[in-house]
Amino acid sequence: MSGIRGKDTRPEMLIRKGLHARGFRYRLHDNTLLGRPDMVFGGRSAVIFVNGCFWHGHDCHLFKWPTSRAEFWRQKILRNREKDAETARALSTNGWRILTIWECALKGRTRLPVNDVIARAAEWLKGGNECCEITGFRDKSDRGTGSVN
Repeated sequence: MSGIRGKDTRPEMLIRKGLHARGFRYRLHDNTLLGRPDMVFGGRSAVIFVNGCFWHGHDCHLFKWPTSRAEFWRQKILRNREKDAETARALSTNGWRILTIWECALKGRTRLPVNDVIARAAEWLKGGNECCEITGFRDKSDRGTGSVN
């Protein structure tokens, strides 16, 4: 587990490079904010989290409850979900807009084209929506559209 990255992951780097190429500037992993968001856009009062589906217990094909040390993993992942909710509440209360980009939007059988994910993130940054999620599509009827809440 010590070899697993908490920041500068491949999905995070794809989003960072894509948004930077579109002219967006941001701070990385700001430890003055709860949850240390992956990207902080201070002038837009916006933060982006790029979440791994396994570590945050996302309801998608990339997440499966481990069978070994099941109780340890259940407690860890459920606590991660609780911390995510606490972080979102605290950031929203303090006027921050939050975008969560899930790993399944960029990886696996439900992935979306990277340029589509970056375009959606850029649209959200320019707009005024408070909270948003970008996930991979759920089934063939949703193919290509992705899920943006």
